[in-house]
Amino acid sequence: MTDAFIYDHVRTPRGRGKKDGSLHEVPAVRLGAKVLESLRDRNGLPTREVDDIIFGCVDPVGEAGSVIPKASAFEAGYDFAAPGMQISRFCASGLDAVNLGAAKIAAGSDELVIAGGVESMSRVGMGMSGGAWIMDPSVGIPAYFMPQGVSADLIATKYGFTRDDVDAYAVESQKRAAKAWDEGRFERSVVPVRDQNGLLILDRDEHMRPTTDMQSLGSLSASFAMMGEMGGYDAVAIQAHPEVEAVDHVHHAGNSSGIVDGAAAVLLGSKAGGETLGLKPRARIRAFASIGSDPALMLTGPVDVTEKLLKRSGMALADIDLFELNEAFAAVVLRYLQAFAIDPAVMNVNGGAIAMGHPLGATGAMILGTVLDELERQDKQTALVTLCIGAGMGTATIIERV
Repeated sequence: MTDAFIYDHVRTPRGRGKKDGSLHEVPAVRLGAKVLESLRDRNGLPTREVDDIIFGCVDPVGEAGSVIPKASAFEAGYDFAAPGMQISRFCASGLDAVNLGAAKIAAGSDELVIAGGVESMSRVGMGMSGGAWIMDPSVGIPAYFMPQGVSADLIATKYGFTRDDVDAYAVESQKRAAKAWDEGRFERSVVPVRDQNGLLILDRDEHMRPTTDMQSLGSLSASFAMMGEMGGYDAVAIQAHPEVEAVDHVHHAGNSSGIVDGAAAVLLGSKAGGETLGLKPRARIRAFASIGSDPALMLTGPVDVTEKLLKRSGMALADIDLFELNEAFAAVVLRYLQAFAIDPAVMNVNGGAIAMGHPLGATGAMILGTVLDELERQDKQTALVTLCIGAGMGTATIIERV
């Protein structure tokens, strides 16, 4: 099999996913085009040589539909020979796009692939694409369907995380993100978004609240208590996990991932593909895997897929220098730390989605790039990137610097 290498990566800043967010005026196709333009220009990339463009997009409907990476390639002025494909595995879509691109390279079918994702949550609302898991009781009932926030509260209850625990984690995420921005750790990879006249729209993640503290979070009401209690989802949770007598609702907007707009792209290639263009690889995709997990807990998939991935790759936790786990909810990360007894100092070093936001289809590619930059900054070698996924799944990837 041919090794797949990472040659470069970029992302947009994350804009608040509301109508008053800075990126609301920029449709998803333009966000996708922005990262494609940046990869092309900074690498002198002859776009005719790109074998595929794979983007994750969780709600590919309306203006975000119809194979958005191909539409973004048109917008970016790519050669017509560059094809496009859109995929969805909910929140892991951006990372799975990278894994799919790496698999095509490893199989020898492609030499150069751009993989990533895009989501404009201020313009195409979360859940707009619908689906049987959500809408059809014949699917949702046997899968113990409930809103993700209730599942996150179930995780916190089952594994003993209190309101103070999840709030303290959220405060730390904000502090780490603010420090990372203040120290310029994202400057190499975040590309400013400008309008058609070249005027700056956004050059910094705008969801962050660096002054967040335990007192400010303590004033927030639990977001999922009413739907859990009045909507009957607490009963569903207890039916699935009868060892839990009552669900303790601890999550709210301040300790859950932010709704934002954004895009990310990763330039992948074989050794020969990179040499042809005079590019130097930054890392190798060493291994990746996906798995199904408990659909009621829903968000514990990162634990299960990490066990699977380490076993298949012949690696151990001690072989991993840094971990990056999407902060969908604070309890997701706390459970992962608990399950593997990982030092919090090597987890989400630069903060995460609680502070900076979670543009669904793009996040996987974003955090992959973030941890690669951090490996280089700390002069370390290996990192594991993983995300929890709706309906009970997990995806993970191990990268290694070269």
